[in-house]
Amino acid sequence: MILNQVEELASKAFGELDKVTDAKELEAWRIRYLGRKSTFIQILRSLATLPLEERRSVGARANEIKEAFEAGLAEKKRSLEKQTIYPLGIPSGVAFGKSSLVQLKSLDVTLPGQQVLLGRLHPTTQILDEICEIFSNMGFQVVEGPEVEWEYYNFEALNMPVDHPARDMFATLWVDFKTRAGNRSMLLRTHTSPVQIRVMEKLSPPIRVIAPGRVFRYEATDATHEWMFYQVEGLAVDTNITLADLKGTLFEFARRLFGKDRKCRFRCDYFPFVEPGVEVAIDCLVCQGDGCRLCSNSGWIEILGAGMVHPEVLRRVNIDPEVYSGFAFGMGVERIPILRYGIDDIRLFYSNDLRFLRQF
Repeated sequence: MILNQVEELASKAFGELDKVTDAKELEAWRIRYLGRKSTFIQILRSLATLPLEERRSVGARANEIKEAFEAGLAEKKRSLEKQTIYPLGIPSGVAFGKSSLVQLKSLDVTLPGQQVLLGRLHPTTQILDEICEIFSNMGFQVVEGPEVEWEYYNFEALNMPVDHPARDMFATLWVDFKTRAGNRSMLLRTHTSPVQIRVMEKLSPPIRVIAPGRVFRYEATDATHEWMFYQVEGLAVDTNITLADLKGTLFEFARRLFGKDRKCRFRCDYFPFVEPGVEVAIDCLVCQGDGCRLCSNSGWIEILGAGMVHPEVLRRVNIDPEVYSGFAFGMGVERIPILRYGIDDIRLFYSNDLRFLRQF
């Protein structure tokens, strides 16, 4: 009785194998008749319950059928491989079966291809790369530092001791941290200037570096303020560096970033870590200096702050201010595309709105 069942199953299986036309159907046939849960395999496993004589005869025939299944499977696979075609542009080793959507007889080369959607760099990243490339071409090295910083590097080493009023300029996000030596204050850095201190501690002049990165301020967000944004700060220390070197470097930077016809204005300003300090502005990109709403009718737009490195800052890193001098500058990265593209809300950079991001 079991032998008849095996024969009927074999006849059915070979009939179905003849009708297989592609690799997908062949795999389904293999699972149906040679898979671990298939009826045929279950029959083979049940042979142990048969009497010895019947087990011998049925077992021998079942093994013959199994070998025939495997041989038929291999032969059908070879047959399908002979029918496989390789369309134009498909590398060797990548095959499409007979039922593939790509068939030589049905390939219409006049049909348009599917659009490949490409990702883009974030506008802030694009501007960062552009700024770094400009200064790299001027001989500056790009360096980075920790975003969670010691109070010493963020304030004290930059000529802002505990009771200095300039600390009120920075709305600071503090981090609680304890060490074996006692409580030491850490914070989310409010600017990337701490990187300059770390560089001067490790390197001897001449030094020319820029420090791009994220900074954090504890303040409410609006169209012109964000609690997290990007800055790029630069530093040059060497013998005989003067304010003229600073002006020449920043003027060339403005021309390369905003156009060769750009005009620059330098006015006195205060920063605790430089002396003297200057504010750098360019002529308005919209009105070309005639006055408009964007520049508050002044004709000028501030782009960064700068100055000559304060002698006290140099002393803290064991650089003799009687021998060496330097200049430093810093800018908000998001301010550049805001000016260049007329963006009216800094929060758009971090809203993840694809309608905004796809424009860049």
